[in-house]
Amino acid sequence: MTELEIPASESLDVKAVWQSLAEAHRYLAELKGLCESLPNNALLLDTLAIQEAKDSSEIENIITTHDELFAYDQSSAASPAAKEVQNYLAALKTGSSQVQASGLIRLSTVLDVQAEVEQNNAGLRKLPGTVLKNQATGAVVYEPPQDARVIKKLMGQWVDFVHADNKLDPLLRMAIAHHQFESIHPFYDGNGRTGRILNLLILQREGLLDLPVLYLSRYITSTKSQYYQLLQSTRDTHHWVDWCVYIVRGVAKTAKSEIRLVKNLRDLIQTTKQRLRDELPKIYSQDLLNNLFRHPYTKIEFVERDLGVSRITAAKHLDALAVKGFVLKKKIGRTNFYINSPLFELLTHIGLDDE
Repeated sequence: MTELEIPASESLDVKAVWQSLAEAHRYLAELKGLCESLPNNALLLDTLAIQEAKDSSEIENIITTHDELFAYDQSSAASPAAKEVQNYLAALKTGSSQVQASGLIRLSTVLDVQAEVEQNNAGLRKLPGTVLKNQATGAVVYEPPQDARVIKKLMGQWVDFVHADNKLDPLLRMAIAHHQFESIHPFYDGNGRTGRILNLLILQREGLLDLPVLYLSRYITSTKSQYYQLLQSTRDTHHWVDWCVYIVRGVAKTAKSEIRLVKNLRDLIQTTKQRLRDELPKIYSQDLLNNLFRHPYTKIEFVERDLGVSRITAAKHLDALAVKGFVLKKKIGRTNFYINSPLFELLTHIGLDDE
C-alpha cells in the first residue's frame, strides 16, 4: 500500500447502500434532535461517552467494570484497565473540542487523540516490523505500510480525503476513512481505539451530531468477528459495498437504540426534577440535578465543585438525597459514593435491535 485506496463512487451506487444510508440518516437526525432537546446535552459526554469508551476498549481486550469506571479517580489504586478506558474518554473529549473549535480533523488532532489514548508521544510509526496477526493462530493476516515516509504521505492523503469537497455521502466517507485508517495502521499502538474515536469526530464535523455521543463501539463489539473479516476481505478484494453497508447499518442500529435511551433519560431527568422540587425544595437547584445526571456515581467533592458549596453542605445534600431514595450510598475503598441507580440501570442496559 503506497497510495490511499478510494473506491469509485459509482461502485457504491447500489440498492443495499442506498437503503442503509436512508435508514441511518433518518435515525441520526432524530437522535440529534433529541439530544438538542435536553436541557443540558453536555451531560451526554459524561454518560454515553463512558459507555463508548468501555466497549471500544473491550474490543482490544481491555476489560473493566462499571463500578470501576463510574467510581474512578486518579489514584494508583485504580485498575490499569479502568485507567485505559478513562484515557479513551479523555481522548474523545480532546478530539471533540478541537473539531468543535476548528471544524477540521487535522493530523495534529489525530496525533493528540492517539497520544491521549496511549499516554505517550511516540507519534507516527518510524520503524518497520509492525504486522497484524490472528489472535487465535498467530498467523500474519495483514502487513501495513512499513516505510515512515509512506505512512506520513498516506496520513496526509487521509486528512485530504476526510475534508474533500465532493458529493460523497458523509456516512460513506466515515466508513471508507475508518477502513483506510486501520489499513494505514499509522501508530505502534492504539490504532483501533483512535480509529473508532475518529469515526465519531467525522460525524461531528459533518454536522450529523453536535457531540460525539454515538455508541458505535457497542455494535462493533457485538459483531467483532464480522468487523475484522470485512476489514481484511475489503483489502483483499477491493470490493467496498459489504464494508460500507456493515458500518452504515451499525450507525442506524446504534442511533435507533440511543433514541430510546435519550427519550428515557429525558423522562428520568424530568421525573427526578419534579420529585426534588416536591420532596426536597430547600436543596433543589438545577446544578444539583445536573450533578446527579453528570455523575452516575457522585460524591461530596463533585457536589462541592459543581454547586460551589462547602464540604459540610455537600455532605448534607447527599445524605438528604439518600434518605429520600434519590441515590444509594455505597462505600468503595475509602470513599462514599452516591449512586443514581435509575440512571446507572439505564446506561448499563443499552441494547441493540435484533440482538
